[in-house]
Amino acid sequence: MVIACLALATGLLACQAPLPAPATTAPAPATEAAADDAKLTVYSGRSENLIGPLVEQFRQASGIDVEVRYGNTAEMAATILEEGENSPADVFFAQDAGSLGALAQAGRLTTLPEALLDKVDARFRSTSGEWIGASGRARVLVYNTDTLQESDLPSDAFGLTDPKWKGQVGWAPVNASFQSFVTAMRKLHGDEATRQWLAAMIANDVQTYDDNPPIVDAVGKGEILVGLTNHYYLYRFLDEQGDQFPARNYFFPDGGADALVNVAGAGIVNSSRHPAAAQRFIEFLVSPPAQQYFADQTVEYPLAGEGIKINPLLKPLGELNSPPIDLSDLSDLQGTLDMLQDAGALQ
Repeated sequence: MVIACLALATGLLACQAPLPAPATTAPAPATEAAADDAKLTVYSGRSENLIGPLVEQFRQASGIDVEVRYGNTAEMAATILEEGENSPADVFFAQDAGSLGALAQAGRLTTLPEALLDKVDARFRSTSGEWIGASGRARVLVYNTDTLQESDLPSDAFGLTDPKWKGQVGWAPVNASFQSFVTAMRKLHGDEATRQWLAAMIANDVQTYDDNPPIVDAVGKGEILVGLTNHYYLYRFLDEQGDQFPARNYFFPDGGADALVNVAGAGIVNSSRHPAAAQRFIEFLVSPPAQQYFADQTVEYPLAGEGIKINPLLKPLGELNSPPIDLSDLSDLQGTLDMLQDAGALQ
């Protein structure tokens, strides 16, 4: 299902009829909202159990009636493209920057005001202003601490093809975050190097999982030694099992795709009927209460504001050596899916 949705999302970009150019002006300020802007429709690639409480906070604080449609991020992007100008969506809240970039390229997101964009570091927002990051998600290598120390780990993901890691590495190729990582590898290292890495990992008997939590669980149980995942999954296990859970995150120091810091973020759909309410919602996502919510509930990185407290076990964002990549460039999901399928990573 995930693969089909991603293929639909990217395929629609190639075959849809030309769309109007994105708006060049920002939506009206919240203070100028008409009575009809007391409602809002959000298409969310983030799950209800995660952002439902946050949406309720916004609803209570703003008095705006919010309707949320939940689904896979790529599925939501594909739906907005398919619905065209008749889409009821006002806001697209995505799990990754690639889908936001795809909608921006299709002309389906309006330009956000500079005052809003400036709340977030330039690395974590659209260079042309159509979307903004709400929380950060770092790629890591989770490792078993009963068996390994950080000094035992390779400096980059390419080192995982060494025979000493044979059968001991986990990955989740159907996961959107993994696919964004592979897309980043393609951008930074080229398609040929990425194909060779995928082939070498498969030849080295990499273990495949359907999602990230099973990878962390397998590392903690010693079934595998390391796994490629996002940083925050580990903290669910630490919260449930305590500090004795035998796994920790390793942040690759090389500054390559394996050190990618992606974002969950949002943009205003250019056919929005409630642009002022949509802008208020996005402003809320980067407000201190929402940023603290992300830091507390998902242990994601806050991207806006000052004084947001993060988990003491989490390496500060400023200390990560993330790659110099425009996150909007992660929009070629179809090319990555084709490569993963050709390599045999997707069954």
